[in-house]
Amino acid sequence: MSSIPGIDDPFAPDTQGGTALLEREETQLSEPGDHERFSHYVRKEKIMESALTGNPVRALCGKIWTPGRDPEKFPVCPQCQEIYDGLAPGKDNEGDQ
Repeated sequence: MSSIPGIDDPFAPDTQGGTALLEREETQLSEPGDHERFSHYVRKEKIMESALTGNPVRALCGKIWTPGRDPEKFPVCPQCQEIYDGLAPGKDNEGDQ
């Protein structure tokens, strides 16, 4: 018996043979340190290679890490953006002028 009237002791042996279910809602929207995280610019083929091998990649800003999070959830790294904006247009889109 619990010390609170009307509530059974949760640690008392179950004499009826049933089970109890404790439900709780997890509302973790972000992980610790996410406010310091950015999306970084990395060559597509390096991202694919990392996904297959697990090897880390190097971003334009120099950061080295193994990608594993959705980059859409974070702002773009200011250093990567500055470097990317300063690059000459590539030949990835041959139809573009």
